[in-house]
Amino acid sequence: MSDARLTLGLEEDPLLLDRQICFPLYAATNLLGRLYGPVLRKLNLTYPQYLVMLVLWEQQPQTIGALGARLYLDSGTLTPLLKRMEGAGLLSRARDPNDERRVLVTLTERGETLRSQALHVPETMANGYNAEGVDALRESVRDLVSILAQHSTRSRGSKAA
Repeated sequence: MSDARLTLGLEEDPLLLDRQICFPLYAATNLLGRLYGPVLRKLNLTYPQYLVMLVLWEQQPQTIGALGARLYLDSGTLTPLLKRMEGAGLLSRARDPNDERRVLVTLTERGETLRSQALHVPETMANGYNAEGVDALRESVRDLVSILAQHSTRSRGSKAA
C-alpha cells in the first residue's frame, strides 16, 4: 500500500474510483449507449446521429457551429458524422448564401419523416422509471454540464492568454 493511502486512510484516498465524479458519468454514458443502441438500430441511427436529429427536428437549418455548440462536439467530430448522415439521405449540407464561410445543415424529406418513427424512443427509454425522478436527475445533470462547460471555457481562455 502506498504511503499516501496509509496516511489518508483508505476511505479518504482521493484516487479511489468510487470517489471520482467522472466514473459514474462515464459508466452511465456507456450504459445509456448500450440501452439506446437496439432502439435506435431500428431507425438506422447511432446515438450521436440521434442527437443531431433531435437538434434538427427542433430547429433547422442549423450551422455546423451551432450544432457543435449545442451537442458539445468539435467540427472534427461533427463533420464526418454529418457526412455519413448526408450519405444516408437524412440531411443536406450547403454553404450559407449570406456567408460562404458557414455551412447550413437541413433535414431532407427522409430525415423529416424519421421524426414520426422516433416518437417512441423517449417513452421506450423511460419505461418503468419515475417521471419526477427522471426530471430531477435531468436537471441535476444539466446543472453539471453547465458547470463543466463554464470550466472548459475558462480553461481554453487561459491557454489562449
